[in-house]
Amino acid sequence: IISIITLSLIFGGCSKKSDWEEMNRQVIEFYLQGNYAQAAKLAPDSLKLAEKLFGYNHPNVAKALNNMALIYKTQGHYTKAEPLYRRALLINAKTYGTKHTEIVTSLNNLAQLTSSMTRYTEAEQLYKQALTIRQKHLGPDHPKVIIPLNNLASLYTTQQKYSKAKPLYEKAFSICKKIFDPNHPDIAKVLNNLATIYQAEDNLQKAELFYKRALTIHQKNSGKEHPASALFLNNLASLYNAQDKFTEAQTFCEQALKIREKAFGKEHPCISQSLNNLGTIYESQEKWDLAELCYDKALKIWEKTSGKDHPNTATALNNLALLSYHQKKYEKAEALFAQALKIREKTLGDTHPEVLAILKHMSQSCTKNGNTKKAKQLNQRIRESITTHH
Repeated sequence: IISIITLSLIFGGCSKKSDWEEMNRQVIEFYLQGNYAQAAKLAPDSLKLAEKLFGYNHPNVAKALNNMALIYKTQGHYTKAEPLYRRALLINAKTYGTKHTEIVTSLNNLAQLTSSMTRYTEAEQLYKQALTIRQKHLGPDHPKVIIPLNNLASLYTTQQKYSKAKPLYEKAFSICKKIFDPNHPDIAKVLNNLATIYQAEDNLQKAELFYKRALTIHQKNSGKEHPASALFLNNLASLYNAQDKFTEAQTFCEQALKIREKAFGKEHPCISQSLNNLGTIYESQEKWDLAELCYDKALKIWEKTSGKDHPNTATALNNLALLSYHQKKYEKAEALFAQALKIREKTLGDTHPEVLAILKHMSQSCTKNGNTKKAKQLNQRIRESITTHH
């Protein structure tokens, strides 16, 4: 997926400014290494130094704020990240104006955060604002229009609004075809995004064609060992797993895992993603022990790198809980669901679909375990949440 560049290096002259540049570089380096705790420790110092050197309303301060907010967001601390992103947006809007292209990155950052917080209406407005600014200043077919098109489409995909996402991805693809060589990296990214829509529409043959073409283009440009190859490989693995083609799915998933381990080491957050995917493939084949091993490793890495209250940690706990449920270990499943639920409620709120899904699974575990009283309480809570939400 085409990503927004939120971390920036600034090059300049005087020694004090160089001190900030070096500190900023270290923040970025820790972040890219997956050492979020160290990045979060250093980022406030980088911000304070930027404020001291440049003043409170300088664009460099906005960049330091963006860096700090991104780290908090990655750790799952959404409420800490939001005021930082908002302040960065205000600084850039004051510096450049509310309709200037320089504020697009800030709009996108805030939109991504509000989307993660499931405030989809707000995220949609921010993405549309960013898209309108780019289209007005650069024209509807400019390369820089591709990113806001993609971001808005990704938001719709998250909400399973595929009919809204598809034309935006297709528009991005048409721009790419006009201005880029057929083997340009951005062609691969948009093909990948379109493939996710075809997969959702159950057009699996076309999805496979687009995923494979995207992978081929990427590998031609960057080589087979490039870390980004893991994304394309994982998507193909997901497609094959959905078709019960487990051998192919496992092969692609293991390739992705090896690439990421070589690039980032064995304790980077993206390793957890690959382990989680591999665990899903094993679980689909009822290879319970291998699935549990993968999920457990993923959980330990996420807890260490992102913290025990991060949404990814909840995902790993939920996967372990479902695995226990499928093995008829209902008491263990219930305890794991409860841990996942606590995190999901904290980050997503009481009425989010993922929270309701965990409540449903918990209720089923309680019923199987003979705890009918608690199951009834959980079902009542589900009904009340649905009524309140609607």
